[in-house]
Order: sequence, then structure tokens, then C-alpha cells
Amino acid sequence: MLKALIFDVDGTLADTEKDGHRVAFNLAFKAANLSWHWNERCYGDLLAVTGGKERMRFYAEQYDPAFLAQKNAHQIIIDLHARKTRYYVELLSQGKIPLRPGVERLLNEARAAKLTLAIATTTTPENVTALIENTLGAAAMNWFQCIGAGDIVPEKKPAADIYEYVLKRLNLSAKECIAFEDSENGTLSAQGANLATIITTNDYTLDHNFKDAVLVLNQYGEANNPATVITGKMTKPYLDLASIRAIHEAKCPAI
Repeated sequence: MLKALIFDVDGTLADTEKDGHRVAFNLAFKAANLSWHWNERCYGDLLAVTGGKERMRFYAEQYDPAFLAQKNAHQIIIDLHARKTRYYVELLSQGKIPLRPGVERLLNEARAAKLTLAIATTTTPENVTALIENTLGAAAMNWFQCIGAGDIVPEKKPAADIYEYVLKRLNLSAKECIAFEDSENGTLSAQGANLATIITTNDYTLDHNFKDAVLVLNQYGEANNPATVITGKMTKPYLDLASIRAIHEAKCPAI
């Protein structure tokens, strides 16, 4: 029986990457008098590296090795990431990063059905809180029984650590849950924890490999804003809880 829905955040709940995190990174670089600037194409390539601090280190290794030669480079990256988070939260507070179509409806359907909600993400806890509170309200943080985020586990996606952490906290098996992702790294992470996975693509992940996902859509959709099915089957023009239950039962027969 399906008992829990586990959601990624960036790109899944909201299109946060291009017009949120990328913009915030560039603001942080400018404020620190760094010459770095990540355009849309560059940032799309950098998304292959999960985690903001890890992404900055990778960029420096490739394009600015002198930066890493500084004795305090590690601390500078930590400080840059903290500054970037503040800019990101500010963008959210200005209402510039809305939820993707169908997200709020789907969360409310799950709550009405008494299903457990959880989050498994590589972004920071602060970013999760900012997105949820600025789109759904402060009380919505209580909708999620477990929020696995940031550096809480040793290895970030595509490692399965964050999903295994959430499953352990929920005290549920993978067969009792379904994951929601938007990227290949996220899919590998969820499937590494043996979770059936539903994908919603975005501009940065259209060409990712989702061959093992149970359903791939362009968005969850609404009655007046239908979803496009890329792979898999769905009988309605939008993803609802009944469809999710049917997909889960087909993938994970009742145990």
C-alpha cells in the first residue's frame, strides 16, 4: 500500500534553478568581487554537480585554479554559499519563484488522503524552508513529516544516501513510497534506494536519461493546463493521487 510521497525540491516543486539559484549565485559572486558569472548554458552544465558548495569548487577547479590555491578557499566557498542562500531567500520573498503547475493541488490531495509527505533534496534546509513558506505559507512546513536536506548525509545525489535517510526516518520501506524527481542524478538517487520514481522535466533536464522512471511528464498539470506524457501512461490530462496510486500498485504490488 502506498503510504508516503517523497519530493525533491529544486526543479521538482518549483523551477528554482535558472531564475533562482543561478541568479543568487551571480549576485553572491558580484558582492564578493569575484569575476565569476554563470550564464544559463554554463549553469546547465554545472547542474551535473550536485550541491552548491560542490558546484563552486568544481567550477574553480576547471576555470579558476588560482582561487583554490588560497589558504582559506574552503571557508570562502562556505561564506559564498551562505551569501548566495540569503539572496535566494530574498528572491523567494519577492514572489519570483512560484510552484510548478499542479504541485499545490497534489500536496493537498495527499494530505486529504492522510498520506505522509517528505522531502529528499541536496539543497540547504534554509532553501527548503524559504520555498515552502513563501509559496504555501509558514504552516506548510508541518505538512512534511521528514525533511532530508543539505549536508545531513555523507554523499549527495546521485548517491542514495538522502533517500535512505528519509526512509529510515519515516520507518517505511521503499515499496510503501514513491519519489518525485526532475533530474537524472535525482532519479539515480531515488532508484538507488529502490524507490519507484515519477519525473517532471524542466529546461535543464529534457535530455536526461529517465529510462527506469515509472512516468515522465513535462509537469504535473491542471485541468486547464494539461501535462504532456513523455514516457509511461496516464489516463487523465494531469497527475492526481488516483493516478499515482495506480502507477505505484503496478510497480509495487501490495505486500
